[in-house]
Amino acid sequence: MKQPGFFDVEKRLARLSGLGGQLEAFSRTVDFEVFRHDLEKALAYSDGSKGGRQPLDSVLMFKVLMIQTLNNLSDERTEYLIMIVSPSCAF
Repeated sequence: MKQPGFFDVEKRLARLSGLGGQLEAFSRTVDFEVFRHDLEKALAYSDGSKGGRQPLDSVLMFKVLMIQTLNNLSDERTEYLIMIVSPSCAF
């Protein structure tokens, strides 16, 4: 069997997606955009006039917390899995 290469992550994710994943079914079932207004109101981010990094999308963070809770994942494991699937979302 051939050793996986550096860029084989996309192939693995496509194969797993073809098998049908819990997270994909979750995304198709729940419309998270319904929660955007309430989340942004509750979080009350500053206007950014003092500078600093832009906050991560509130709906994205809500999805992460939901998935973390439903799968009983630690913060460290959740961060690791996010970095593996989407390095651009690293915290």
